[in-house]
Amino acid sequence: MTKLITLLVAFSLPLIAFAQETGPYPRITEEAYKARLPFFDYNKDIPLEARIVREWDEDKTLRQKFVFRGAQGFLVPGFIEFPKAAPKPAPLMLLLHGWSGGKDDWWEDGNYVSGGELRKALLDAGYAVLALDAPAHGERSNEIDYMHVNKFEDPDAPEKLAYFTFTEIALQTVKDYRRALDYIAERGDADMARIGILGYSMGGMDAFYLLCVEPRIKMAITCVPPMRALDYGPTAPIDFTWGVKDKTILMLMGTNDDFYEVPRMNATYEAYIKSPNSKLIWYDRDHKLTEIYVPEALAWVKERL
Repeated sequence: MTKLITLLVAFSLPLIAFAQETGPYPRITEEAYKARLPFFDYNKDIPLEARIVREWDEDKTLRQKFVFRGAQGFLVPGFIEFPKAAPKPAPLMLLLHGWSGGKDDWWEDGNYVSGGELRKALLDAGYAVLALDAPAHGERSNEIDYMHVNKFEDPDAPEKLAYFTFTEIALQTVKDYRRALDYIAERGDADMARIGILGYSMGGMDAFYLLCVEPRIKMAITCVPPMRALDYGPTAPIDFTWGVKDKTILMLMGTNDDFYEVPRMNATYEAYIKSPNSKLIWYDRDHKLTEIYVPEALAWVKERL
């Protein structure tokens, strides 16, 4: 009898492990999630000091570079581009870049996020687009002494500490986009009832936070967001699934992406996110989806925004 029990336990352990590996990623309680939401609040009394600093007047579009004062006092640079043929005010898509990227990613063809291809598809369909540099990224590298966020280790140079944690970058990014919407509302040339967001990788994580705290955002597309906790601290995206249930959200994922496991991601979607307003699409790709995702993303925008 003892041998039989031992044999059953031996066979059951792999089954238990398998069940654990295919279940949803664990998340904090709803009460703990709600306690984190005030982290994303910002002082609306801080003057925006927004201004346009450059303009590109093309045949079909008008692009402007603007800056405004962020919630932490830094100047935040951004691009906004309008299709000239679209009626005003135009619906607006916010485009959020990934870690080590920048707003310029959306104005370059054939790059890691297929940014130029996506941007042009949106403009051709009549949508305006807006993108900012996240803290310490792009033109904001001055915030970290002009180092790259993936810093070069020079053996002859003094060691430099990271000035921002991931959590600090995430919190500031959300506040920056909320203040950008304040600026856009003042301008009056975007339809504030038709604001959407598409984020890639880190930007996809930011899309979760923004969808939870910013009511002006009506729909989201998250491309390959790392969902599990890892070392993201209080901004682990898995914990913010509490706030997106029944929200309009499309998730575009790669089956060969090392940031998550397909069975667990499917289980996470089924348990925490799935609703009549959501959709999950898998591509036979890794963290770089390639331009294959652009048609699905555009179709979702047309249907939902």
